[in-house]
Amino acid sequence: MTAERIDGKAFAASLRERVGEHAAQFEASAGRKAGLAVVLVGEDPASQVYVRSKHKATVAAGMESFEHRLPADTSEEDLLALVDRLNADEAVDGILVQLPLPDHLDEQAVIASISPDKDVDGFHVTNAGRLAVGQSGFVPCTPLGCMMLLTECLGDLSGLEAVVIGRSNIVGKPMAQLLLDANATVTIAHSRTKDLPSVVKRADIVVAAVGRAEMVKADWLKEGATVIDVGINRLPPAEGEEKGRLVGDVDYAGAEGVAGAITPVPGGVGPMTIAVLLRNTLVAAYRNADLQVPDGL
Repeated sequence: MTAERIDGKAFAASLRERVGEHAAQFEASAGRKAGLAVVLVGEDPASQVYVRSKHKATVAAGMESFEHRLPADTSEEDLLALVDRLNADEAVDGILVQLPLPDHLDEQAVIASISPDKDVDGFHVTNAGRLAVGQSGFVPCTPLGCMMLLTECLGDLSGLEAVVIGRSNIVGKPMAQLLLDANATVTIAHSRTKDLPSVVKRADIVVAAVGRAEMVKADWLKEGATVIDVGINRLPPAEGEEKGRLVGDVDYAGAEGVAGAITPVPGGVGPMTIAVLLRNTLVAAYRNADLQVPDGL
């Protein structure tokens, strides 16, 4: 048995195409483009790469991209003042402050300052609360992308047993809530879970979001389970390699002989994150303009 490879790259391309079509419809209806503002503080190399990718994808989808690059020594007062201006700017539908921030800035205070209706990252406590009680809000991009892949792969998730490994506010907790809302039976596992392999073994769906390279082994998995690997870890370079290879939280080589379907790393969950960010921004635009959000977005 060889697992079906869940192609996140192809699904993300399809989602971005749909977003582009609906973005054009939004512009025709609203008389303006949907707008995403991205704020980058400092010069973290990985963050700069992410911001460039987001800018490129936003423009390609037919939306406005507003970049605000601030020096690393920007005061919290100045950063919060910028967020206030973006909250009030009717051309801006979504606001994303790129994390991590420099150490002297309070990430939670900055996130809390973003209007929940423009919080397209889904990190604001109001959006977390909306998700918890089943109200309409914004869900963090990575778990929502995972959920889209699961629904595409399995259809109805009712009654399936799901184990989420990891309890972060960005992935683990919202992922569990989305699965619960889809009528799965959900267990959140973590570093203090007793006999973790046995807990994972009973799952029809495994979502690994723990940040430990190839931690989940093939013999942890139930035959035919669907595995969503959120992890992105770089191994130390082998002899003769310039950079170590990227791997997930699941031992892919072993797991593909047991699982029914599995996301690769790279090419699985990763491409979904920016695609879902574009989707969230366009949903925010429709809501901010008091227009009906299109079906299928």
